[in-house]
This record gives sequence, C-alpha cells and structure tokens, in this order.
Amino acid sequence: MASEETAGGARKATKSKLFEFLVHGVRPGMPSGARMPHQGAPMGPPGPPYGGSPAVRPGLTNQAMETSRKRPAASQQQIQQQQAIQNRNRKKPVGFPGPNEMPGRAMDTREAQSDPTLGSNAKRRKMADKILPQRIRELVPESQAYMDLLAFERKLDQTIMRKRVDIQEALKRPMKQKRKLRLYISNTFNPAKPDAEDSEGSIASWELRVEGKLLDDPGKMKRKFSSFFKSLVIELDKDLYGPDNHLVEWHRTPTTQETDGFQVKRPGDVNVRCTLLLMLDYQPPQFKLDPRLARLLGIHTQTRSSIIQALWQYVKTNKMQDSHDKEYINCDKYFQQIFDCPRLKFSDIPQRLTNLLLPPDPIVINHIISVDANDQKKTACYDIDVEVEDPLKAQMSSFLLSTANQQEIASLDNKIHETIESINQLKIQRDFMLSFSRDPKGYIQDWLKSQSRDLKLMTDVVGNPEEERRAEFYHQPWSQEAVSRYFYCKIQQRRQELEQALALRNT
Repeated sequence: MASEETAGGARKATKSKLFEFLVHGVRPGMPSGARMPHQGAPMGPPGPPYGGSPAVRPGLTNQAMETSRKRPAASQQQIQQQQAIQNRNRKKPVGFPGPNEMPGRAMDTREAQSDPTLGSNAKRRKMADKILPQRIRELVPESQAYMDLLAFERKLDQTIMRKRVDIQEALKRPMKQKRKLRLYISNTFNPAKPDAEDSEGSIASWELRVEGKLLDDPGKMKRKFSSFFKSLVIELDKDLYGPDNHLVEWHRTPTTQETDGFQVKRPGDVNVRCTLLLMLDYQPPQFKLDPRLARLLGIHTQTRSSIIQALWQYVKTNKMQDSHDKEYINCDKYFQQIFDCPRLKFSDIPQRLTNLLLPPDPIVINHIISVDANDQKKTACYDIDVEVEDPLKAQMSSFLLSTANQQEIASLDNKIHETIESINQLKIQRDFMLSFSRDPKGYIQDWLKSQSRDLKLMTDVVGNPEEERRAEFYHQPWSQEAVSRYFYCKIQQRRQELEQALALRNT
C-alpha cells in the first residue's frame, strides 16, 4: 500500500510541474528560455476589460430609449436569453465575438460546498477547466507536454481514489493476525523465620506470579497482559487449602483496570499442584461448534460469520438448494441429524445455530509450585497463539484521516486554473488583433453589428433604432395606416378621460 507521504508527494509534484510548465512555457517565435507574457498584459481593443468606458451605440445616448418602444412584458424564455447575453458580455471584451474570431471558453465556476483546505468561499473547478483548447495547442506545440502531465495527473487521482475506496472497504472487515504470547509462570518461596517480629515472617509462604508479553511486538504501545484474556482462574490443591480457599478467579468487567500480571500468595511449605484456566478474549467473539457440526464442517472454534459461510459452502457443494424455491434447503442426512428437519430456510440457520454453539475451551496449564529452599525462583514458559489487530489497520486509518499536503496541492491547483484562464484571455486578445489587422473596416462593422444586437437584447428594445433615425423609414406604405391608428388611439384615450372627469363631477 502506498503511504500517505508517497501519494501526497506524487500529487504535489504533478501539480508543481503543471504550474511551472504553464508559467515558464515557451511560445512560438520566442527565444529559448524566454517566459510567457505576464498574466493580464494590456492587449486588445479599448473598453472593458482593457480600459476606458463601456461602449454606447453610435448616435444614441442612454436617455434616448423611449418608453413607447419597449416590450410590454418579457416572458421567462426571453429573460433567460437576456441573462445569457449579459453573462457572455461580462466574460468578453466589448465587441466580441465577431465573425472572424473564436469565442472565449466560458469557465464553469459553480459554487461548491465548503472545503476545509480552501475556505468556505472557495470555488470548485472541474478537470475540464484545465484543458488547453485545441487552437492553443496548435499554436504552441510544446503544450503537448502539459497535456501529457494532465493525463498522468488524472490517472494518478483515479488510482489514489480507488485505493482509498479499497482501504475503506478493508477497514470494515476485522483485520487480525496471529501472534505468539509468551506466558511466564514463576513462584518464589519464603521460608519461616522463627525470630521474625511480625506473624507473616514466622510462617512459610509462597508467591505465584503469572505474566506474559508478545514476541517481536513492533507496536510502540505495549498491550497489558490482562487485555488478552476474558477470565483467569487458578485452582489450587483442594486438599491443602479446602473447598472455600482453593480458587482464585479474575473476570473482565466494563470497569476492569488492565494489569501486567497476576500474583497469588498463600502460606505453605510443601509443593502445590495448581491448574491455570485462561479464557482468551476473542474480538469478534468465537464459538466452539457442536461435535456433529464440527465433524461436518471441519471447524472446531470460529466466529459466527465464518461458521455460516462454511455452512453455505457445504450447501452449494452438495447442491442442497431447492431448484424451484431458492430460499429453501433440502437437508441431507447429516443436516437432518443436526437441525432435526428435512427442509428449512437458509435464513433460519442463524437462529438454529444458537443451540449448537458453545463457549470456546479455555487454555489449561498444569503447574507445580515448588517450595525447594535451594531453588528460590522457578519459572516455566508457555507460548500461546493470540489474535491482535493488524498494525497495517492503524496506518490505513491515518492515511484516510490525514490532510497533509492538501493545502499545498489545492493552492497549486488554483494557480493552474488561473493560468489557464489567463492563457485563454491572451488567445482572445490575439485573435482580436489578428482579425483587426487583416480587415480593419469589415471587422469594425461586424463588431458594431454585434454590439447593436447585444444592446437591443440587454435594453429590451423593439425595432431598429438606426433605421428609424432616417426619413426614408417613414415614407413606406404602412406609415399612413400607422398614423391613423395612432390618432385613433389618442382620441379614444382622450374620450375616456373626459367621461371619467364628467362622472366624477356628477358624483
């Protein structure tokens, strides 16, 4: 598994290379080693965003728009069209696009959810916003190296995301590995001292200690010895200590304090036979199978999910699933002996397993407590298999939760987007200058036509104000009828006003 530093470093290196190429790339016609122009270089036509005031259609002032020439009410579709034109004009210089120029690419800057690495007011940008347009790639062949880096970054992001999903799925399952726990059982003998002042020293006694540790434990946090067990029982010789004092028990409770070992002290000057019963604390819990079920599946002690999986494998291997009703199982003779029915649902098996699962067998150790005065301390060692958390699980969790390098990666990503926007603006300026240099007169005429169309949509004006300024416009056949209708409407309006005034006077 790639570590967090490797993944973050690879992403950061890719972002840095992308940004450096965009900033220090070589343009055609420039000497080797020369840099691209500074972002926002003053190029292009007069007016926003290059300087000056917004252009106004020739021959008209802002106050020249008569109210009688405005549309009565705009529909929803018209409002959307007007908004689209306004957005387009805010993103391009005045007069764009003309017939000989390429329209600027609209940048998608949708408001994103709050990103802890970029702040609550950050804007999320798409991968498509990093792609250089085809026209720019044709002008700058060296930009293919940038596109190759962008493709590599996309593959890297996909790989990291896939690995993160795999890690998340792996963390949902228990990750255990078997380790050796070395158990140390030792005892010391304290002979009686006749001249002792206290009563304890005058009586011979022994002390039994039970300790242990994991072999080759790479973890920095050492586990307490008691954390491996659910209970521990020490059974002493019943004939020596009686039925009420021969058992020493320890059982885990929710408030149990973990300890590094257990010790038992008793009076006595003879060897004592004792039996240690250790019940391991399995996580998740394990169960001992009924002897018949254990022989059928070949499993002695296992978790409930593993037992059910083994049962399903047995059903599939022996083709016991009903061909007409897949929910039912036709039991063979072994299943009938265990579950006591010829046919059952597989969904009923977990409930029926309750009576067939028993607590796992404890670890039994027989030990003799020696009171030989010549051998003050006698130690016995036993190795037992225990299940511990895989140390890789902690590394996986830290990888998912870590935000290292995210801030720097996000900053480089933002710089890349800004540089791409600057390159697109420079391309628009270049197209404007080239189109103007080829045909200045035609380009200015097309530019004014484009401005006139946009202005009419933005101000919601009907008709063609430029034609209406000329006398020839009013010598057309429709003008006589229009004048007649105009006077008729004025007469009707005046008549209604007189009728309303007369009605008010009579009241």
